[in-house]
Amino acid sequence: MQPGSADEEWREDCAPRRVLALFATKWTSMVLHTLHVRHGGAARTGVLHRSLPGISKKMLTQTLREMEEVGLITRHVQSAVPPAVEYRLSELGTRFVEPVAMLYAWGRDNADALDQLGSRATARRT
Repeated sequence: MQPGSADEEWREDCAPRRVLALFATKWTSMVLHTLHVRHGGAARTGVLHRSLPGISKKMLTQTLREMEEVGLITRHVQSAVPPAVEYRLSELGTRFVEPVAMLYAWGRDNADALDQLGSRATARRT
């Protein structure tokens, strides 16, 4: 979106706002990235929970449900006792992995710039 661009490019349902809405919770991109990078696109809930330090089981469950609802992942129940649930990146989720990976790579490459940011009240890192 450029200065002076048409009003429809700035509307509430414009593409940039829709992308940001997907990442309104901090865990959505982390789950996508973890599924892709650490687990080849599929993992069970417990494996994901152990792979994401700092996330509560409740938040992981909520995030997975929201991601399934919007189509980023699919849920597969395996017939076993007890039933095993596996989450897999959907085709759409796989498309979102690329920009997430680029953003995370930028963060690793620019950690010094991130360290210069002022601390937020909700940040754990000081």
